[in-house]
Amino acid sequence: MKCPSLFWFFLEIPRAIFQYFISFGKRNFSIPEVAGDGHPVFVIPGLMNNSWTTYFLRRYLNRIGYQAIDWGLGLNTGKLKNLEILSEKIQKIHLETGEKITLVGFSLGGVMARELAKMNPNITRCLITKGSPFKGLYIKNNVTWVYHLVNPRSKSLESDPDFFARFEVPAPVPTYAMYSKTDGIVPWQGCMEVESDLHQNIEFNVSHFEFGVHGKVFETIGEILHQTKERPVFEVALGI
Repeated sequence: MKCPSLFWFFLEIPRAIFQYFISFGKRNFSIPEVAGDGHPVFVIPGLMNNSWTTYFLRRYLNRIGYQAIDWGLGLNTGKLKNLEILSEKIQKIHLETGEKITLVGFSLGGVMARELAKMNPNITRCLITKGSPFKGLYIKNNVTWVYHLVNPRSKSLESDPDFFARFEVPAPVPTYAMYSKTDGIVPWQGCMEVESDLHQNIEFNVSHFEFGVHGKVFETIGEILHQTKERPVFEVALGI
């Protein structure tokens, strides 16, 4: 695993802007014939992102028949202490709705969603991560400097070799890990699960930031939610 190339890094913003106008200018999202079952979908933004950056995904999920819920903590600065707060939030949602919860996270938000699934496997219906380097947090990438800028006292592998080891352990719930080999921010190899009956990887040809605006990503999430009951049916089209 190595840091993504500067070529893909410098194309990140142009690709995301172009895709935004393609996806939202034409509003070319497909709507399933059968509406969703209304279960809660808890959405966590990436590093230095907030609820605005997940607004379009949540609007789409509400439109196709689910109860999309913002993480509610404003700007995500990557503070791990927020995991306990988020765990309490999803437990409350479960008690109020009586439903298991789907967790969706982008980038670092996906790493956090994955940890929440480990903390709450009995109430997690499925987990979807988008460009989340849960196996590459210790690998140099093009956003590490931002994390250390907002978390100057954060732990590192040099000071605590076991600190990130737990992040590589998969969640014991149905998991769909989305990744892209043209990701210009994080190493794509670190965004993949070891595939099993519970864990599936889905490849996209998108930039890192396009995970937040690409119509095909949204549609695939919708397909996953429609196919998933108590456990997933792995029939999502691959090779996108």
